[in-house]
Amino acid sequence: MSRRRILVAEDQTLIRLDLERLLDAAGYVVCGLACNGEEVVRLASERQPDLALLDVNMPPLDGLEAARQILAERSVPIVMLTAYGYGEVISRAIDAGVAGFVVKPFKESELLEALRAAELAHASASGLRSLVRRWPDG
Repeated sequence: MSRRRILVAEDQTLIRLDLERLLDAAGYVVCGLACNGEEVVRLASERQPDLALLDVNMPPLDGLEAARQILAERSVPIVMLTAYGYGEVISRAIDAGVAGFVVKPFKESELLEALRAAELAHASASGLRSLVRRWPDG
């Protein structure tokens, strides 16, 4: 099985580098590291990752708006990192179409489980969309 390509966006350098190390050790290929939302949108278009991990709070373009822009271009599972796991943030994430959430501080196992769950949900939804496209019209 090929290693999954993941794009990471986090504005805090130490966290971004820790995520790169953790994901590499877990078998992912980190195909891009971004420090803000504008950069991750550009990298997503260029690198075509299998999934993305984005921090919510990244100036000047936050992770939720970056997720919305990425998903407008192509379907990819996106997991959000946030220090705020409540209310408006969750509502905006659902509206943007993200596949999962991890609240900081997090355990490595929580992050990896959220990424796997997002990939499985995305694969299932993609399979259903494919089936519906092949379904004969009434």
